[in-house]
Amino acid sequence: MNKPSLQERCQEQYYLLLLAVSFFTRVPVRLPEVIKPEMLHNASRYFAVVGLFIGIVTALIFTVFASFLPITLAILISMGCSLLLTGAFHEDGWADVWDGFGGGWTVEQKLNIMKDSRLGTYGAAALFFILMIKYQSLNLLGSSEEKPLLALCYALILAHTLSRAVSTSLIFSMTYVSKDAQSKVKPLAQHLSLNSLLVLVLTSILVLFTILPVLHCLVMIISLWIIRLLLIFWFNRQLGGFTGDCLGAAQQILEVAVYIILLVLATTPFLTTNFSGVS
Repeated sequence: MNKPSLQERCQEQYYLLLLAVSFFTRVPVRLPEVIKPEMLHNASRYFAVVGLFIGIVTALIFTVFASFLPITLAILISMGCSLLLTGAFHEDGWADVWDGFGGGWTVEQKLNIMKDSRLGTYGAAALFFILMIKYQSLNLLGSSEEKPLLALCYALILAHTLSRAVSTSLIFSMTYVSKDAQSKVKPLAQHLSLNSLLVLVLTSILVLFTILPVLHCLVMIISLWIIRLLLIFWFNRQLGGFTGDCLGAAQQILEVAVYIILLVLATTPFLTTNFSGVS
């Protein structure tokens, strides 16, 4: 059997990227008529790239509106645009996880609640708090920097990229809960190859070390690694594994975590060293 040519391999990776974009965003893309099962699995390697794209788009939207509106309002508009761009995909998972974990006693009950399209009290409250924490963290980060517009743009790019990379990496380390048979992410959430994990890691490192000083990068990596371990413990304790909703919830937690870590880095005297290369 002949090995695929370089052009064929590049075309396959291009289709994987398009598949990742179509999965995570509302951006219309033209996919091949036949999508192989292995393509669905391998598309997860580009989730961090899609996060980078979302971060850049939201940062550009923020910059445009911040040029003639107060920063606080520009932050809210950029947050709203990110919800439109992604279809509130991760926020939906976040709300479902809190409804399920808060309202169910057994694993089966939790999974059934998480599949319910209706929004419960736990989910509504969780959505309110996660959005408020995002807004307040970005607002405080902007007020703590000498060049707030640039700092906030970098924060958005970092948060959207790193949160999707780390949340996707959970697939590599955890067991998919088979009872979640109707999950909309089932085809992409059951397997993550070592090569795909390496692509996620390399994408994250490239973005991280391009934006932050080395000391800040190390603090960010250690902090996100600890949060990742806590997420694994939480999901295993609740379900014995993960579901697609768990990945969405993880992304939301990690996005907020990046904002808070950047805020700590910007306000802690012995760690404050030219955030985002801004003097």
